[in-house]
Amino acid sequence: MSVYIISQLTIHNREEYNRYVDGFMDVFTQYDGKMLSVDEDPKVLLGEWNATRSVLIEFPDEGAAMAWMNSDAYKKIARHRDAGASINSILVESI
Repeated sequence: MSVYIISQLTIHNREEYNRYVDGFMDVFTQYDGKMLSVDEDPKVLLGEWNATRSVLIEFPDEGAAMAWMNSDAYKKIARHRDAGASINSILVESI
């Protein structure tokens, strides 16, 4: 069953965050991930949205998503994400 990771990011150091972006796709595609949306100007429909970027990605199953997140290659680039942004992420299953 497909799963989706939904993330809200607040970028506070664009240069450091861009180091993460530069290495992201090389790692991401190794785990059959599919980028569905990256948006720095989402339309707020209800409530408040304080993040500067939203990301929606898909994996074929939870195992692939977790293998990606826990891989050494991803951890290596994620340190740049953490240095450049604050993030909230959730994993949800498809119906």
